[in-house]
Amino acid sequence: MIHWVDLPPVWLVGFIALAWVQSVLLPVGGVLPTEPFGFALIGTGAALMVAAVVQMYRAKTTIIPRHDASQLVTGGVFSLSRNPIYLGDALVLAGFALYWGAWPSLVLVPVFMWLISWRFIEGEEAKLRHAFGQAFHAYEKETRRWL
Repeated sequence: MIHWVDLPPVWLVGFIALAWVQSVLLPVGGVLPTEPFGFALIGTGAALMVAAVVQMYRAKTTIIPRHDASQLVTGGVFSLSRNPIYLGDALVLAGFALYWGAWPSLVLVPVFMWLISWRFIEGEEAKLRHAFGQAFHAYEKETRRWL
């Protein structure tokens, strides 16, 4: 059970819940309406995630963290970021914080990114480095981890 709890979408939902709680318990009024910006970030993040999942599906490789990849996907959205799904998660989190006007919760975005890097990305990239050797090394030099 704990293995399934420690997955990026579960962490994302937890961080989104924290932003929502902050927006309800400690509302912060703003001069500018933030809902349109928040909605745009949520949509962009979701689109990035869907595009990455489609690319991974077409390459017949796993999208499940800690599973061994059968292919190294480097084109499309993976040419923008080595981790477009996690980048999409961060955009969605920032989007919800803005949508709810929860400015203080924007601090959760870099915390989420650090946590995801520590819990998932570092291990995933070590496996990719081992499995794909020079090909991953070249990709890693050309493409940033986040953006």
